[in-house]
Amino acid sequence: MKLKLIHTNDVHSNFENFSKAASLIRQHKDDDTLIFDGGDFADFKSIELQGTKGMAAIEMLEYVGYDALTIGNNEMFNGVDTLEHMASNSSFPFISNNLLKKGKSKITGVFSSTIIEKNGLRILITGSSPDLEEFNDGLGVHISSYKEAIAEEIKRNQGKYDICILLNHVGTFVDDELVKEMNGIDVIISAHDHKLYSEAKIVNGTVMNSAGNYGEHIGILELAVTDGKVELLHSMNLSTVSIEMDQEIVAILKRNKEKAIEVLSQPLYTIGQPLWHDVIEENPITNLIADGLKDMLNCDIGLINSGIVNAGVFNYLSNKKLIEICPSPLNPTSFEVKGKHLINAIEQSLDAQICMADGRGPGFRGKYAGRLHVSGATIKHDGKKVTEMIIGDNPVENEAWYTVASSDYLHRGSGYESLANNRNEKYRAEEIRDVIRLYANRPEFLEKAFITRWKESSEITV
Repeated sequence: MKLKLIHTNDVHSNFENFSKAASLIRQHKDDDTLIFDGGDFADFKSIELQGTKGMAAIEMLEYVGYDALTIGNNEMFNGVDTLEHMASNSSFPFISNNLLKKGKSKITGVFSSTIIEKNGLRILITGSSPDLEEFNDGLGVHISSYKEAIAEEIKRNQGKYDICILLNHVGTFVDDELVKEMNGIDVIISAHDHKLYSEAKIVNGTVMNSAGNYGEHIGILELAVTDGKVELLHSMNLSTVSIEMDQEIVAILKRNKEKAIEVLSQPLYTIGQPLWHDVIEENPITNLIADGLKDMLNCDIGLINSGIVNAGVFNYLSNKKLIEICPSPLNPTSFEVKGKHLINAIEQSLDAQICMADGRGPGFRGKYAGRLHVSGATIKHDGKKVTEMIIGDNPVENEAWYTVASSDYLHRGSGYESLANNRNEKYRAEEIRDVIRLYANRPEFLEKAFITRWKESSEITV
């Protein structure tokens, strides 16, 4: 029997590219085709998804004719409730064999595996989600060992299928090791680390492919299956760059954007003072976030980079504005760091080139790293060096540990590497945009946001 697998992975809501991918998929699919996504299709930076609880993504995937999707980390980032809403209202299965709710109960609508019949073949489809470790509790999920979960699905379905396809959102390097340790997997669609294979490869008899990211390619595997044995006939990872957009996808996006804008544009409250933004200069909206983080997490200082937001807030705040100005799904995070590492990061922030550096990093959806903003500290500098920094009533000591309320982006040392020298990290389920929402209507925090924290000639304690 012949079987054609077409797949995407790590699209991350790059829907303009996906509209081209949809055209390409529709060109290449035939009666022998199954269509899969390897996870991280739905990135909630998208207004279309935020305003429809993810249903815009389902509508697009259903139109193209997808047969299954494995849950990546980004499908979790808007909370379990949204994931359940998407999975329960999808005509194709959402698959994860190792993802449960925090209390280890099942997530409604999510399947550990499914069996699809095609051309007389019984095809077992399973897949795993990545372990987000410290973030699991904040997201309200429990993620078990993917190796044990895959082995359990193969054992549980023994005798019920002819071939096994694994849609695995744990990384290509992990899958390379997995096939050396485990038998019984015929095909792996890899995802999570955004690798683009020049063509599919075969490792220990298992056909493996990964089609990059952002909808820039689709993967195609043409297989022959004889007596349960899979032979790779041909593989391609095709670029979508020169393909025309599928107009039905464009129409679906347009309809859902209109719905989303109507829902998300409802004002939450008016803003007492305009909170302007700048990447390099100290500004009130980033100060507000630093103050809010310090208050929320009850730390010695609040610390956040101005690149976390893209613009200021004026007149009123709505959920649409929050998504637009702060699209990163980053979480409030507390950790401890030594004074010397803290001062090193603060000092680096005086360099405009560092502030304007590409802020790229896990979970970051902005452009520039941006200048560090503080709460609870006095900083004096000469334009190049920090001459004095006081936390509370005492000068910062190099070897002393300080509690910092920040984001998981800075906790990892993104943008400011010295901050990665930390310990005792704790994460909150909220996102940084929630800090803006919670504190921008509190007059005392609005007033404090305009107090300058960096001075060359004088000191002001906040």
